[in-house]
Amino acid sequence: MALLEVDNLRTTFQTDLGEVVAVDDVSFSVEAGSTIGLVGESGCGKSTVAMSILRLIRDPGRVAGGEIRFNGQDLARLPEVELRKVRGGSIGMVFQEPMSSLNPVLKIGDQIAESLRLHRGISRQQARTRAMELLDLVRIPEASSRLNDYPHQFSGGMLQRVMIAISLACDPKLLIADEPTTALDVTVQAQILELIRDLQGELGMAVLLITHDLGVIAATCDDVNVMYAGKIVERGAWHDLYAHPAHPYTAGLLRAMPGSGRRTTARLGVIPGEVPDPLDWPTGCRFADRCHARFEKCDQQPPLFEVGGQTAACWLHSPHCGGLAAVTPPALPKPIGDVAPVPEAGEALLTLEGVEIHIPVRRGLLRRQVGAIRAVDGVDLTVYRGETLGLVGESGSGKSTLARGALRLQEITAGRIRFGDTDITTLSASKLRPMRPKMQMVFQDPVSSLNPRMRVGDIIGEALTVHGTPDGRSRRDVVGDVLKRVGLRPEYMTRFPHEFSGGQRQRIGIARALVLNPDLIVADEPVSALDVSVQSQVLNLMADLRDEFAMTYLFIAHNLSVVRHVSDRVAVMYLGRIVEVARTEELFDRPAHPYTRALLSAVPDPDPAAKHDVQSLPGDIPSPMNPPSGCRFHTRCPLAKAKGTADGICAEQEPPVVTLADGHTAACHFAGEATTIDP
Repeated sequence: MALLEVDNLRTTFQTDLGEVVAVDDVSFSVEAGSTIGLVGESGCGKSTVAMSILRLIRDPGRVAGGEIRFNGQDLARLPEVELRKVRGGSIGMVFQEPMSSLNPVLKIGDQIAESLRLHRGISRQQARTRAMELLDLVRIPEASSRLNDYPHQFSGGMLQRVMIAISLACDPKLLIADEPTTALDVTVQAQILELIRDLQGELGMAVLLITHDLGVIAATCDDVNVMYAGKIVERGAWHDLYAHPAHPYTAGLLRAMPGSGRRTTARLGVIPGEVPDPLDWPTGCRFADRCHARFEKCDQQPPLFEVGGQTAACWLHSPHCGGLAAVTPPALPKPIGDVAPVPEAGEALLTLEGVEIHIPVRRGLLRRQVGAIRAVDGVDLTVYRGETLGLVGESGSGKSTLARGALRLQEITAGRIRFGDTDITTLSASKLRPMRPKMQMVFQDPVSSLNPRMRVGDIIGEALTVHGTPDGRSRRDVVGDVLKRVGLRPEYMTRFPHEFSGGQRQRIGIARALVLNPDLIVADEPVSALDVSVQSQVLNLMADLRDEFAMTYLFIAHNLSVVRHVSDRVAVMYLGRIVEVARTEELFDRPAHPYTRALLSAVPDPDPAAKHDVQSLPGDIPSPMNPPSGCRFHTRCPLAKAKGTADGICAEQEPPVVTLADGHTAACHFAGEATTIDP
């Protein structure tokens, strides 16, 4: 008997517009000790399934049907008093946003101890001792001294570790992890996944992992359930699904991911349209309107068909249809495998020389300065006209601060900034204004960067009011044209931001940046909050705009697969400084800095056959208020440790910038040797 069996689960929400069926006839099982994945786009019902298992759905929602059997008990019909013993006791849950899940006014030790005292009935001191053991188990440094800290005193990765500690407090048999790594850097993500795998082996628990990252699935899961529009559309072992997807939706998700191979001219695969409205699910196959292989039979709801060792809800696998051959989407417009040409270094569009941005830290009643956050600390960087320069590094490296400083959206402390032939370092606001149309920014979060009280036409056209419209055209005509350029309809200009999907809102943000025909666009994590299917649409759009209008991008991201796909060159940033710059393939094939090697090793690969040896970095990035002496990476550097120089030259002397072949530079005492060290 399986540890968890979900049979015909149906979860609904009663709204003023009618009944929303968020989860519709979902069935799957989790064996003891196994890791089962649940994947799909936002709005498919994945998190609702997790909340339904623990009966955490609140009014106006309810579990309207089906059975949820855990160790033989039907949780759907268990009295609330008995259910409380299961929540946190036999089943632990890790939520997506640890900062919103942890109580900001309670100490971490008390929050861990709370579950122990409720479920185990032990004393306060016993609970505190166990809490310290749990923090040590999830590898929080100096666990005993961190019990009295509050959530805001921990980094994002450490907060997620605390959430895991709470969920493991009572030695659960099942851990439900809902997008546990979505908001984390690639290095921290690798640490969390490694931690979950190690704890699973040590404690023998089962894991239900919910994610939209297929690389995470490949690194952790035995079997996978692909969910779409409230239903399971395919299930099977990941190596089977990856090699031979049996449902067109699964095939579409795989083709929408940037590949792990060499950078190519190929466009990413796109799943057209959106997940249908749960208020009005289609009566037939719910994926039919977005499917390249749709035919008459798709007007009826398909059952699950057996396809080898997989099952798929697709009529293509009925005895009367062609089968797997029709599942693969049609060929992309450009051939996969052609290496994208890299623009030759030509005219410098943006040049940073010795740029520093130190943010004062003030305390006390009189707000005296007691220090400074050295967010950017001596950066030299050039962006050439017509290229895409990727900027990568962990959170806290200073990437976004550097981008804002480069556009003079934040004042710099020292250094020089040139845009084209003009030194803009000390230009007044009035003299800088005529140059603003040529330098624009696309922000990470389209929700917070778009005014919810303004219509889309006014949001995009606001810059035209300030700077004027080109060629005397009307503002409405210009806005309509730019909406068409980003794949939206001109009539959308009368709508408000909340009436659009996440991908459409990001397109609106791009349209706002494009409306003044800029020479440079700084894109700050433009796709990090998007599903893989929407991400591919936005990346294709940016590539098309670059090809059509010779656009120049400074592209900031923590997803190195995305960076490899879009960038001509890549700059790696660590603790306020650039540590390596190279052409994309040169950097990915022959990284010269140990930090770059660690970042690349931590990138999850969706290919289950890929060899993946993660080079784990100890600890978190140091505080920019008090950065380490010498090489700032030496406190975490595996190369310095291997050579025994972590307390020698690496700690005492700032490394020189070494120039390698083809403009490849790295700030490392052993840059020439780092390429020969296995990750």
